Amino acid sequence: MALSNNNSKRATLGLGAIAVAGLVSTPLLAQDAHQLIRDNCVGCHTESGTTAAPSFSRISEQRKSPEGWLMTINRMTHLRGLELTSEDKRALVKVLADRQGLAPEETEGYRYLLEQNTNIIESGINQGLTETCGRCHSEARFALQRRSEDEWKYLVNFHMGQFPSTEFHSMSRDRPWYQIAFNETAVELGQRFPLHSKEWSNWQAAARNDLMGRWRVTGFVPGKGEFAGWMSAAKTAEGRYDVTLTGRYADGAALAGEGKATLYTGYEWRAGLTIDGVKMRQVMAANEQGTALDGRMFLAAEREIGGDMRAVRDQGKTELVAIQPAYLRAGESTELTLIGQNLAGDIDLGDGVVVEKVLSRNADRITLQARAEGAEGVRMARVGTSKQLSALTVYNTLARVEVLPTDAVTRIGGAGGNMPKVRAAYRAVGYSVGADGKPGTEDDLRLGYMPASWSIKPADEVAAHEKDDRYAGSIDASGIFTPGDAGLNPERKRSANNVGRLKVVASVADGDARVEGEGNMLVSVQDFVRRVLD
Repeated sequence: MALSNNNSKRATLGLGAIAVAGLVSTPLLAQDAHQLIRDNCVGCHTESGTTAAPSFSRISEQRKSPEGWLMTINRMTHLRGLELTSEDKRALVKVLADRQGLAPEETEGYRYLLEQNTNIIESGINQGLTETCGRCHSEARFALQRRSEDEWKYLVNFHMGQFPSTEFHSMSRDRPWYQIAFNETAVELGQRFPLHSKEWSNWQAAARNDLMGRWRVTGFVPGKGEFAGWMSAAKTAEGRYDVTLTGRYADGAALAGEGKATLYTGYEWRAGLTIDGVKMRQVMAANEQGTALDGRMFLAAEREIGGDMRAVRDQGKTELVAIQPAYLRAGESTELTLIGQNLAGDIDLGDGVVVEKVLSRNADRITLQARAEGAEGVRMARVGTSKQLSALTVYNTLARVEVLPTDAVTRIGGAGGNMPKVRAAYRAVGYSVGADGKPGTEDDLRLGYMPASWSIKPADEVAAHEKDDRYAGSIDASGIFTPGDAGLNPERKRSANNVGRLKVVASVADGDARVEGEGNMLVSVQDFVRRVLD
């Protein structure tokens, strides 16, 4: 397996690697949860309200994700001397996330941070928030919180007390930062991310789904490729499950694993599994009906190394979950694999797509030879009575290749030091020209992930002069980039270290031609200021 259990560094977006899977064994009754807060928090936080419905200062005025609450509790432990047993900490995270969490709609657009998909360049952030908050935090960091306006103002004051040099940083020393943050930014945050919202009220009133049962799963693991399998969730307590996962990768290799999962806020799935001897994490969100989970699975020790994952509940019906690959070139015979459950009935791959031969078939998986004719575009495929349709894209010519992540940061490490290397995993996405016939426009037709040959080259003339492509690291055949060793390198000019700037190149075959795409890579120094929160 081309994965390792290297210790990871901090997420470049500002949220530490937080393990919240399998956190609580038994649910807390309301009075028990309140008493837990009283026993551990009222030394600093004051209580008001009634005994049955108490309010705790600086606690009751906030709502956060499970990771957000864990960060808060860890900060109280590291900076305020809070002493909690592991069991009590886990219980607090569970009850706070359940009762003061975020509605599904409130996490939309920001789930990359929860899923630890760290090599993301955010865009479209309000300029004022960028200058006041975004120079230290990702937008997702503050957008995944809900506070009253007063509580946002308290947060400004906390920053001034905890980080008094804030006013002297870039984008703050040239303006009255505190006055802007307190009188303008906090007010705007209170309006955009309020404590009380219709979405949260509706979610609190909604029925909760139990996620126990059997799930058809598909996903991707860097170094191994796409996989399909079955995941079983056996309920052990309210919101807690024992999980097993079995399946196969696209090349036929088997995978198997087991672990534990916790369900927070009625839809936030967090699981920790050991798959083929490697510890993995799952961060997924359930849909409103509790019939599907979508998210990401990644190495527990290296959150940068992971891929998308989807699970569809087995309800005894015919369901087509995925097609691998999800594209085919017009006029060519292509082998496709249909992944699903209870796959009975006729196969319909859409207009102009003919099934030439069924190579193998069972209730979970169909492998066939298909050929497409007609115009480029997306076809909707189905098997039998399946209500779940899967997209299959027909194209004529591969016009361009996008390398993901577009921009990535890796970090040198190892070489006997305490800080291991931070790697990155790349994938190539293919596009054909859309209706306008011009590549690189909004009309381009996305084909999906495509197999590629990988290489690196210097980012520019300076990087070429410094031979960054020789010293900064290497990329393997599966698209995993490993940076160079930490420390001085006597082979480099002035014995410099192995940092550098690179282009990551993906070359994808299209018939007899090859199409290339490029991504940006910054190989940086170790993250010396990272504080481990888990």
